[in-house]
Amino acid sequence: MVEPSHRRAASPPRGLRWIAWILQAMAERRAHPWARPKLAGLLAVLLLAMTAAPTPAAAAEPSVSAVRLGQHPDKTRFVMELSAKTPYEVFTLSNPFRVVIDLPQVDWRIPEEKMGDTHVGLVRALRFGLFSPTTSRVVLDAEAPVAIDKVFRLAPRENYPHRLVVDLKRVSQARFASLSDRRITSAEPLPKANRQERTPEPERGDTRPTIVIDAGHGGVDPGAIGVSGTYEKDIVLDYAKHLGNLLESTGRYRVVLTRKRDIFLRLRERIRLAQEAEGDLFISLHANTHGSGKIRGASVYTLSETASDKEAAQLAAKENKSDVIAGVNLGGQTKVVSQILIDLAQRETMNESKHFANVLVDELGQSVKLLNNTHRFAGFAVLKSPNIPSVLFEIGYMSNRQEEQQLLTASHRAKVNHQILDAVDSFFEWQEARRMR
Repeated sequence: MVEPSHRRAASPPRGLRWIAWILQAMAERRAHPWARPKLAGLLAVLLLAMTAAPTPAAAAEPSVSAVRLGQHPDKTRFVMELSAKTPYEVFTLSNPFRVVIDLPQVDWRIPEEKMGDTHVGLVRALRFGLFSPTTSRVVLDAEAPVAIDKVFRLAPRENYPHRLVVDLKRVSQARFASLSDRRITSAEPLPKANRQERTPEPERGDTRPTIVIDAGHGGVDPGAIGVSGTYEKDIVLDYAKHLGNLLESTGRYRVVLTRKRDIFLRLRERIRLAQEAEGDLFISLHANTHGSGKIRGASVYTLSETASDKEAAQLAAKENKSDVIAGVNLGGQTKVVSQILIDLAQRETMNESKHFANVLVDELGQSVKLLNNTHRFAGFAVLKSPNIPSVLFEIGYMSNRQEEQQLLTASHRAKVNHQILDAVDSFFEWQEARRMR
């Protein structure tokens, strides 16, 4: 828009006008010599004040205040209420059938009463969260093959804010396949995602062992949900941060966290971060659930081609679906790629993993309730780093009401993490003794 010619130009801020006057006075030597140091001092104060002054706040990220599903005679409708008009990208995925809605990073402010029923019409479940540093994601699990019929936005009116509407229709398997590459996008593009976050490199000469702590799940993937509604992703992130601080406080270890906030990471990305960090030990933290609310206790898992028991195999299968839950397209990948390009022939790493797991079980057993057969084996994708000893630690069962509440206490978190610290110390003492032989 062209500014009207009669509009007066905006005057510079008062601070700039003072600075200009002082500089001009000093340059023209209008000020008395005794006053020049004072003017110079005043100039320094003004410059410092202006550089320290807060800059205008960046525009707040849009927030989501409600989501709902509705069943109509010819479609299932998903509606999201937002504080601002936002760009979007909507597409479908198969195996299983899902509808994915990507947005810029948003603030999820959805009160319980604004969630509505999440099993309506063609949708049997939904979840949302941060998918990458610039992208928030909603994933709708579909009951059957679906097609995206319409996507549109509604401007605020009456008591409604901005709304994003997605209409879904049931289609045949053949029709779904023919639409598999279809993406519906807004005229404004989404911010470009940068998934390749890098870990800081160790300082030159820092020979301390590097411990990589992996808080499982995150963002759009909540993980297990406890009996009181607690999310696994939140509990394990809390434990991971505390454990990281505890290890670093000893001065003996360099610590890298795969995630420090509520964001989704692909399984292979967690391994990549550990490799980049040149990790010497990888500890993936999780919390479990079980159909029986009576089962409780911590357990430790290491990688094996053969699961130690049926429950271990089922748990590995569930954890390995993390990418599917978050709406990652795994189509077109070979079995080898989907399994993180692992060479299971590298037995030395697996043997070291087993040794650390046994030490960890011994330490935990001194003060923490353990499952029977505490050290178990299964094909966890996140443990498939070929050269970093790795364990997956289930800190307890969120399906047991008493244990879930215990997991949420600072005292239990401190007890568990101090036992992990003792196990880490013992493990590296063992490694050092082997090298000295």
